[in-house]
Amino acid sequence: MFGHRVRKDDAWEGVVTKKRRVSPNGQYIYYRLVLMLSDGTQKKIRVRRALWRAVNVGDRLVKLPGNKAPAKAGP
Repeated sequence: MFGHRVRKDDAWEGVVTKKRRVSPNGQYIYYRLVLMLSDGTQKKIRVRRALWRAVNVGDRLVKLPGNKAPAKAGP
């Protein structure tokens, strides 16, 4: 099983391979991204709507230790 939560002490970078918006119970919408990390593994994360809207498939995200959320890398 995988965790959708982004932990504050995590550090990684990867490319967005899929964007998903799911509503498992029909009441709340969750915004999820699937990333291919630089080490070749796949990571599924849940993000806020603003970040979900700002990124596209192929964009690179970077998560630094101490930051609560990943950020879009590059121009």
